[in-house]
Amino acid sequence: MLTRLKRALVPFAIFASGIGIFVLLQATKPEPESSVEIPRPTRVYTETATVASTQLAIDIQGEVRARINTDIVAQVGGRIVSVSTEFIEGGRVRPDEALLMIEDTDYRSALNEAEARLAASQVELEQALADADVARKQLMGQKNPSPLALKKPQVTRARAAIQAAEANMSLAQTNLDRTQISLPFMGRISSIAVNLGQFVSPGKVVGRAFGTDIVEVRLPLNDGQLGALGVPIGYSAEAGQGLPVDLTATVGGAVYHWVGRLNRLDAAIEPTTRTVFGTVEVTDPYVGEGMPLAVGLYVDAKVSGRMIDNAISIPIEALRAGSQVFVVNELGLLEVRDIDLIHRNRDRVVLASGVQVGEQVVVSAIRNPIPGMRLQSIDDQPIEAGVSSDITAN
Repeated sequence: MLTRLKRALVPFAIFASGIGIFVLLQATKPEPESSVEIPRPTRVYTETATVASTQLAIDIQGEVRARINTDIVAQVGGRIVSVSTEFIEGGRVRPDEALLMIEDTDYRSALNEAEARLAASQVELEQALADADVARKQLMGQKNPSPLALKKPQVTRARAAIQAAEANMSLAQTNLDRTQISLPFMGRISSIAVNLGQFVSPGKVVGRAFGTDIVEVRLPLNDGQLGALGVPIGYSAEAGQGLPVDLTATVGGAVYHWVGRLNRLDAAIEPTTRTVFGTVEVTDPYVGEGMPLAVGLYVDAKVSGRMIDNAISIPIEALRAGSQVFVVNELGLLEVRDIDLIHRNRDRVVLASGVQVGEQVVVSAIRNPIPGMRLQSIDDQPIEAGVSSDITAN
């Protein structure tokens, strides 16, 4: 019986011994060393905020157009008997140089007839003056002779006839001169509508031309751009005093530059786009051996505006949505700053406040930016940071 009891208690004793050993081992095991891991900083590109006197400038696009763009119109009718070699698309126009000649036989005849009428009227005046002189002598002894008796109305009529003959001759000469069609400015032919041998009537459009002395570039300006220029709506500059403008365009795979001036702003706001158009003028755009500033060309315009002293400037890449900037503080942590923006262009942003001179602004993208996250400039060594008590061990 006792033997059986011993055999039954052996498994329980073994189990109890195992539990005791496990408890003893757990009670006497060494504590693991705790470690604190500093989060790895995000590597970013940074630039330093600078301060300097800055001239604001705006970048905008516009189309070149001719200042003078006109129809060439025949003022008299007739058959075209001569055409200038320059009367073609792209041909040069010089002031008062004949482009077309209309048959002038009828107009020369009309001029000869007018000259003959003038000569006859002059003879009639001489005759009337002679008759008046005779009448005056014959009636010298009479008291208060009538003007008709003194031949005064006849003299007046003869003089009026001369004036009418002179006007008729002047018109005949003008019509004869109009048989040569020309323009009063330097330009180019943009299109033609007639040719040699064709009959034209007065008022017919025979072609179209544009002036090349001055071309214009129309620039749509919004409110911010107007502020950068510092000129009012309706601005008109004195001769040679407009705002400098650098014009750039790519033609035939090469980049070309021209210089102009913003000489005026429209006096009204365009109702659809809520912009004000400015006009840039370029003098002699077709003169010289280089590429001309051709009408119809789209150009990039950089307009120099007002000066700002001691302005804080950062790269355009540092500007974030909502007028914010990411700044790396002296501890290497991210700060999200709201800024007061004065002006921006393709390269730089000018600030009134929000960033201090010498601070590092982030110019590269950050995924999921959180204020206080650790950052490291790619050009710098990691920023040393102590272990604080609120960092929990992993």
